[in-house]
Amino acid sequence: MAKKFKIAVLPGDGIGPEVMNQGLRALDAIAEKYGHEFETTEALFGGIAIDKTGQPLPKETIEICKQSDAILGGAVGGPKWDNVEQNIRPEAGLLGLRKTFGLYANLRPVKLYPGLIDNSTLKREVIEGMDIMIVRELTGGIYFGQPKGVMESGTKGVNTMVYTVDEIERVAKTAFGIAMMRKKRVCSVDKSNVLEVSKLWRNTVERLAKQFPEVGLSHLYVDNAAMQLVRNPKQFDVILTGNMFGDILSDEASMLSGSLGMLPSAGIGGKIGFFEPVHGSAPDIAGQNKANPCAMVCSVGMMLKYAFDLNEEHEAIDNAVSAVLEKGFRCADIAAEGEKVVGTKEMGKAIVEEIK
Repeated sequence: MAKKFKIAVLPGDGIGPEVMNQGLRALDAIAEKYGHEFETTEALFGGIAIDKTGQPLPKETIEICKQSDAILGGAVGGPKWDNVEQNIRPEAGLLGLRKTFGLYANLRPVKLYPGLIDNSTLKREVIEGMDIMIVRELTGGIYFGQPKGVMESGTKGVNTMVYTVDEIERVAKTAFGIAMMRKKRVCSVDKSNVLEVSKLWRNTVERLAKQFPEVGLSHLYVDNAAMQLVRNPKQFDVILTGNMFGDILSDEASMLSGSLGMLPSAGIGGKIGFFEPVHGSAPDIAGQNKANPCAMVCSVGMMLKYAFDLNEEHEAIDNAVSAVLEKGFRCADIAAEGEKVVGTKEMGKAIVEEIK
C-alpha cells in the first residue's frame, strides 16, 4: 500500500550536502518503485546554521522537524567553527536535537558487505557473516551528569556518570525489541565490577529481561567487550550499553566493516527519529565529488525501517548497496590499491540503478 511521509532534511556541513543529494536520489527511486510519496523540507543545521543565524539549531529548523515524520541529517562541524563558544558549536546542535526530540537510543548497525570483506584489517574467517547492532544510550551518562566542569582554580576536572532506572529501562526495552527481530541475543556491556552506576545498569537490565523470555541475555565488562569485538565479532547480535562505552565501542566496531564511510545510524525513542551517517563532515574533500555516499544511503534505509516500518524498502536499499559493491564500485575510502575509484555522484547513480 502506497504511503505518504514528511521528512525534514538537514544537509549539514562539509560533504553533508553532496552525500545527502545521493541519499535523496535513492529515496526517490524507492518512491518510484513502491508508489510512496516522500515530502522533503530542507532546513539549516550545524555550522552553516551558525553562519546564517548564530545558532547551530535554529528555532525554524526545530519547527520544521516537529512537523515531520522523520529527520534526515548530514554531518556537522569543521575547523571553521573550532573557536566558537562551546554552547553554540555545530555539535551542540546535535545534542539539542537529541534532547528536543527525546532520542535516547542510538542504533549503530555494523554489517560487513561481502564485497568489502578484504577491506577490513581482520582475517576473512573472523569477520565473514558479521552483523551486529549496537544500541547505545544517548541522552544520559557521563556526558550529561552533574556536577561537571573545571574546578578549584583550574586544578580539578569533574564529570559525573549518572543513570536512573527509567533511563536504563527504556533503552534496554529498545535493545530487546530489536533483538526479537534478529537472532534474539542481547549482550549488555558495563563496568559493574567497579562502578556503582554499572551495578544499577546490570540489575535493571536483568530484571527487564524477564519481559523478553525468548531473548538470551549475557553480560561483558567493557574492556573485555572491546577485546571480544576484534577477537570474535560474530558472537554478537545486539550490544546494549551506556553513552560513553557505546561511543567508544561503536567506533571500534565500525572498522570491522572496512570504513566509516559505509555506516549509518539512527537516534530513536521519541515520536520523530533522526537518521544520519556515522562519518564526519570531511571538509578537506567537500565539493570534490570524492565522498562515499553509502552511509547516507543506508541511513535513508534505516529511516524507512525504523521510522516508517517499510521493511521491504529497507531491504531494497541494503541489497542495492551490496550489489554495487559486488560489482566493484569503490569510492576512495574503500578502494584497495589498483581498484578503480568512482566519485560520489557515480556511486549514487549506480545504487539508484540497482534499486530500480
